[in-house]
Amino acid sequence: MAWCVLAAVALSLSGCGGQNATTPTQMICPDGVTRADVVQAAGDVLTRMHFAIEKLDAEQGIVRTRPLRGAQFFEFWRSDNASPYNGEEANLQSVRRSVELRVKPEDGGQRTEDGNTPRWCLECTVSVQRLSLPPNEVTGTSQAYRIHSASMPTLQRIEVTPQQRRAMAWIDLGQDPDLAARILHRVEERLNRAD
Repeated sequence: MAWCVLAAVALSLSGCGGQNATTPTQMICPDGVTRADVVQAAGDVLTRMHFAIEKLDAEQGIVRTRPLRGAQFFEFWRSDNASPYNGEEANLQSVRRSVELRVKPEDGGQRTEDGNTPRWCLECTVSVQRLSLPPNEVTGTSQAYRIHSASMPTLQRIEVTPQQRRAMAWIDLGQDPDLAARILHRVEERLNRAD
């Protein structure tokens, strides 16, 4: 009986507490690289992770992606689910993630004592959203297969009604610090290989 209580407590603690929406932005400060090197490495890493680049500006030090749908369990080649919680969520919900990387000078752009340019730091923010799809009106239990779509009992397919399309929305879930850390680690590895 005691193990049942312990299991219930463990499950309840991991359930809603899986994501922390107030996690600070992740950052790395590699040595001996230019802003353009960092932006190029970040763009390459994100492209290899199947993100579509929306903006890549070496002059401003920004890399921004379009939203990417979360990988499903059978998409073993993808690496955008950086934790078991994120993988479970992407398999149960329609989840998408957007990445924004900013390259900034370490000490506010002050030149070093020897007059060289400052050390560049890379900040990473990953935003997560979930699709909210309102249910259809179901008149009985025999039509429960129609709760989210206009499917038939023999063929299940997501076909949203015009009313559902007007009411569906992407809900912000906060940040994904695990994926941000994974991206920064890969950018740092890429920069180290380039040396």
